Amino acid sequence: MKIVVIGGTGLVGTKLVHILRQQGHEVVAASPSSGVNTLTGEGLAQALAAAQVVVDVANSPSFEDKAVLTFFETSGRNLLAAEAAAGVRHHVALSVVGTDRLLASGYFRAKMAQENLIKSSSIPYTIVRATQFFEFVGSIAQSATDGQSVRLPPVLMQLVASDDVAAALAAVAVEKPLNGTIELAGPEPIRMDELVRRFLNAHPDGRQVTTDVHASYFGVKVTDQSLTPGSHPRIGPTRFEDWLSSRSMAAH
Repeated sequence: MKIVVIGGTGLVGTKLVHILRQQGHEVVAASPSSGVNTLTGEGLAQALAAAQVVVDVANSPSFEDKAVLTFFETSGRNLLAAEAAAGVRHHVALSVVGTDRLLASGYFRAKMAQENLIKSSSIPYTIVRATQFFEFVGSIAQSATDGQSVRLPPVLMQLVASDDVAAALAAVAVEKPLNGTIELAGPEPIRMDELVRRFLNAHPDGRQVTTDVHASYFGVKVTDQSLTPGSHPRIGPTRFEDWLSSRSMAAH
């Protein structure tokens, strides 16, 4: 099967391309660095020729409100039009658990726009909404840092390893389109303040986590329901402690 991975040189894309190639598929790792640009349309028709499946894991280079909306809307339209012309039979997109609950954020408004484009197109699709990745705990800490204090709310999260996201996307890519949405999460709910505390302690890092019920998540107010999946999500197997240990081992 020919599968095109849009964003195929990024964190999840690289892992996904590797898994699909190991399974014997013909895989195109498409990104601006390989001459495929969904924003301009450059190289799309050539990359998608004879492809049965497209998996879109690309992310906007800018998270500024207007830029991120332009990226997802323009890329989405260009990609879906090229897929229709190429006769693609399954469009798989990586999105975020809680997108519809976090629309105070420009980033999530842009992801919602991307999802709506997919749903209104003629291409059979599956949207995979994943929770935040373990790999971004450092960014969560950084966004909430003031001096040596990291101020975070004690809300539940259910983070997932990017390896598990790539494995789930690889499975979905070869399944029949759902014309619906799947949620993907890690195996355990952890409170955000505790999660970052454990992450900083493992490094070691001199910053101290302060629990603040009024603190926000990248500028957005969140609750226990904001960042956690609904009923019956697919569950990635990797636990946070095991992920931390494997990173620690790799560093030595």
